[in-house]
Amino acid sequence: MSLLLSMDGALWEIIGVSFRVSLMAMLIAVPPALLIAFVLVRCAFPGRWLLISLINTLMAVPTVVVGLLLFILLSRAGPLGDWHLLFTQPAMVIGQILLALPILVVMLHAALAGVDKRAWETALQLGASRRAALWRLVMEARFGVMAALVAAFGRIIAEVGCAMMVGGNIAGFTRNITTAIALETLKGEYAQGVALGMVLLVLALALNLMLGVLRGRGQLAVQA
Repeated sequence: MSLLLSMDGALWEIIGVSFRVSLMAMLIAVPPALLIAFVLVRCAFPGRWLLISLINTLMAVPTVVVGLLLFILLSRAGPLGDWHLLFTQPAMVIGQILLALPILVVMLHAALAGVDKRAWETALQLGASRRAALWRLVMEARFGVMAALVAAFGRIIAEVGCAMMVGGNIAGFTRNITTAIALETLKGEYAQGVALGMVLLVLALALNLMLGVLRGRGQLAVQA
């Protein structure tokens, strides 16, 4: 706790990397996830059930496997090696996008599927553009949407496998909370690891409280 309160620069740089990378990944992942979820809810097409099953399966893929695949793609000998992204924050963002997308799509799909199907047609009939009608759907499912955002953010900021493999755990550059905890534990330096672990625990508690509040409000909205 003293490390956190002392405003240790290295410690807060690590925390900053975690939040910066995770927030950027969320900003990029949410629009396509929302579009995919909307298509799955509104459109019937061959292979729809297969696509849903595939996305559900991707939710269970270990983060280290995603990191391995991305490492192969971004390594010098890989097809994307010329991009020189390996061991950079953009590589970590890409990895977290891949981790966030499945859970976002699944939870957004569930949230949008719970909205009255007439809401879309009604919005269009009232003269709303497709973008405005989609925003109307999102507002109708706002509690489920917010729960999806909270759950996805919690998953990616706490993952370690992918960040370690494609970020390289470089001090002051790609070292984030989880990779720093792993490193400090291996070195036997537990103080910083415990301090960073407390940050994750507080974050996990805050996210779970938010999820609980959102679920409660969502149930009240359904009953109203």
